[in-house]
Amino acid sequence: MTLAVVGIDFPNEDKARSNRRFEWLASAAGDPVTLRPEPRNRHDPNAIAVFSARGVQGGYLSAERAPFIGARIRRGEEIQAVFQALDKSVAYIRVRFGGGMPTLPEVRPDVSEDRGGDDLFYPDADGPDWGA
Repeated sequence: MTLAVVGIDFPNEDKARSNRRFEWLASAAGDPVTLRPEPRNRHDPNAIAVFSARGVQGGYLSAERAPFIGARIRRGEEIQAVFQALDKSVAYIRVRFGGGMPTLPEVRPDVSEDRGGDDLFYPDADGPDWGA
């Protein structure tokens, strides 16, 4: 399951005011990450902080997914997580429940250069049979 990590442009509250975005830029796809529930978080009791392999906080799981993931963690389910990618203002992690490391999805080739711009339109392989 791929999950969004938000808040990557906010500084951490540690003494060094560590930079979350820099931490993700220094991470490679497949690096392990740690999820830590924060039930005493003053903004959201369902908050789950995400930490890099180096122990630096990189943000939080999105508010939409945090309650679901937190419930599974509280039930004692085994969870493994790895860094997947960084895209603009969001980092992505990949998680797997029930043992074993998560697998990363295949990376799509960068076709923006072939098309002469940032148009990331991927036509449907089956064609427009659905009528639109």
